[in-house]
Amino acid sequence: MGKRKIQDESEVIRWFEEGRTYQWMIEEYRRKYGIETVASMWGNFRRRRGLERRIVRDDDLIPWFVKQEHRWAYPLAMLRAEGRSRAGKEPTGSDRSRLASWRQTLEENGTVVHYDPDTEEGFSYIPRQAGDDDIIRRPGRKTTQRPNADKAP
Repeated sequence: MGKRKIQDESEVIRWFEEGRTYQWMIEEYRRKYGIETVASMWGNFRRRRGLERRIVRDDDLIPWFVKQEHRWAYPLAMLRAEGRSRAGKEPTGSDRSRLASWRQTLEENGTVVHYDPDTEEGFSYIPRQAGDDDIIRRPGRKTTQRPNADKAP
């Protein structure tokens, strides 16, 4: 068996608790130990140790398969931030103020987020209807290809 790359597990666990990115860990290991690592090594360590997932997937808020060209749209970014907030993750300073403002705008305008992959913009805001029970217009069925892995089937 080859030499283990992780030099100090408690250090790495602390980095996860601090919210360090995989890229930061890769660079820090190269700087501190002269050891080359890859993101999948850090992800595997997280999974084996039962550490919390880094990405929150809320397939109730983002129930659609989102086309590549729409993946950086502002409404989607805000839905991701809302998902993190609902999962108990504290938003960053800029996300906190943007999310509060965005929520307020949805409320004041009486709108919800709608996704139509066949349009150029993809995401739009449409008038809230009686059946809308959240900040999105729910599709007839979920089309996401990346459901929340932490939810039971």
